[in-house]
Amino acid sequence: MSSASTSSAAEPRRPAPEPDGHPGPLRRAAATVRDGLRATGTALWEPAPSTEPLLAHDPRRWVRRLPVLVAAGFIAILIPVTVRVLTHDYGVNGAMAGALGVAQSAPLLLAVTRPLRAWWIVLVADVAGAVVTMGAGPGHLAPWTAVTIVGYLVLCCALALREGRRTLLGVWLVTVVAGLVLGAFRGDASQDTGLVLTVLSGAVLLLGTLLRERTEARRRLVEQETISEAERARRTLLEERARIARELHDVVAHHMSVITVQADSAPYRLRGLPASAQEEFGAIATSARESLTEMRRLLAVLRSEDAHGERAPQPGLDRLPHLVEATARAGIPIDLSRPELAILRQLAEVTPAVDLSAYRIVQEALSNVMRHAPGARTEITVTLDSTHLLVLVVNGPPTESPGPLVESGGTGHGLVGMRERVRLVGGTVDAGPLPDGGFRVAARLPLVPKGSGTA
Repeated sequence: MSSASTSSAAEPRRPAPEPDGHPGPLRRAAATVRDGLRATGTALWEPAPSTEPLLAHDPRRWVRRLPVLVAAGFIAILIPVTVRVLTHDYGVNGAMAGALGVAQSAPLLLAVTRPLRAWWIVLVADVAGAVVTMGAGPGHLAPWTAVTIVGYLVLCCALALREGRRTLLGVWLVTVVAGLVLGAFRGDASQDTGLVLTVLSGAVLLLGTLLRERTEARRRLVEQETISEAERARRTLLEERARIARELHDVVAHHMSVITVQADSAPYRLRGLPASAQEEFGAIATSARESLTEMRRLLAVLRSEDAHGERAPQPGLDRLPHLVEATARAGIPIDLSRPELAILRQLAEVTPAVDLSAYRIVQEALSNVMRHAPGARTEITVTLDSTHLLVLVVNGPPTESPGPLVESGGTGHGLVGMRERVRLVGGTVDAGPLPDGGFRVAARLPLVPKGSGTA
């Protein structure tokens, strides 16, 4: 056998290079672990994400003060207990025991706002205490004393409530390494507490993290629900305003049509008009027709695809008896006040906007009775004073379980729709529950006679 072959056989076998230059699985695993350790180490040195006290956002005052009170209570207990344990059980001199007791316990107060900085201080103090008690006699706890374990677990609670997963993982790994290194130098006759602290600290950090993340998830859910409710209310308001605009189209279109007809027919009805006046009437008619065209375009945008029923003429107070009959057939006993003939003549002078608004307010009120107070006796009163139309709908407590709605013309927006309609005509509305379990809706709409020039 040649020397070359002998030399080749003696060389250790090298792994074959990976195809296409990709690293092998062992290298990838090692790189992953290395990157994770580097990221964890970086997280331990990063500044705290917040310096607010723990539980600072809780609405209850006593809960916001609880972390400080708990920290102060543990400090008051741990310092004297630590001094006594170190001096009596481990033979440490009083000055050293006092310094270690303060260094291991006092940072708990700092942990209320900066738990990671407090952990660094406590870690150094605990390691120093473990070194001082390294030569513990038989039966003594080492490297961590019982008081050290209690204080460290309290600190872990504060860390879990504030820091992220990566930081907590780094804290636990440092705890494990410190316990293994110090445990290797402890006395053979002492009781090892490194494993106890490793398991307990890991459990506390894990449970605290799960509790914090669950609380944050619930808080985000509440915030999202609040935002959704606000958006829903805003969308309801916009939908009701669009509906009112669609309904008012008929009212305004009627007046514009009258203006157009009067302007077109003026030269034929009024003899001897000068040419300039005829041209003025022609310009008025042209402007009115253009306005009608633009209104039709706007109406096409405002109407939804399924709003074919809204093309019917808009109802008014003269339709109240039909509305009452339809609702009464559904099992709602209703008393409708019958205005006198003089009042009916006055109602004929109400503007279409007020007339439509009054009808819709009654309609919405009856729809709410059907939804929330089925079977309740309801009274509807329509009266007039010198300047306002008064609409009052009062129902008693419900006597039946909710059933299907018979009157489907309501917007389904209830009080939002009432307030928007009343605001449109410059009136007021008062709605609220009654002591007997019923409900009251009172609207006061201004009377604007036709021909006054006010819409």
